[in-house]
Amino acid sequence: MAGKNTVGRVEEIVKPFADALSLELWDITFTKEGTDWYLRIYIDKEGGVSIDDCVELTHAVTKPLDEADPISQSYMLEVSSPGVERELKKDAHFERYINSDVMLRTIRPIENVRDFNGVMTNYDNGNITVRLKDGKEITINKKDTSYVKLDDFDIADF
Repeated sequence: MAGKNTVGRVEEIVKPFADALSLELWDITFTKEGTDWYLRIYIDKEGGVSIDDCVELTHAVTKPLDEADPISQSYMLEVSSPGVERELKKDAHFERYINSDVMLRTIRPIENVRDFNGVMTNYDNGNITVRLKDGKEITINKKDTSYVKLDDFDIADF
């Protein structure tokens, strides 16, 4: 029972617990790595997520997930922050981070280039507009990207 049905069912179970803890469900993935399955729940909140937030949600959802049994095989449960270079997936993610630095990879090259960095200046109906470092703007549909992530890494920070 892998895929979107699994993730959707897990979200139905986990969301009320996240809401009660004032946490936002950023994303849920269910993936196989090697021989192991991982259920990853990414959470966020104003001011950032602490390890205590991750532990609290883990404790809150373990028993309900076991009781509902939405996943037939054994898996590892991980609850964490989406990180500073978080992947933007939902429309709300894109809308929240307009005027933020992003990095994106396209599925197919555009003029022999697949990786772009710049400021996301607009998001409209799945179309992402990015002002590149050279000042040019490109608009790419979300479905034509491998990923879009916040580009919050600055070597000057270290």
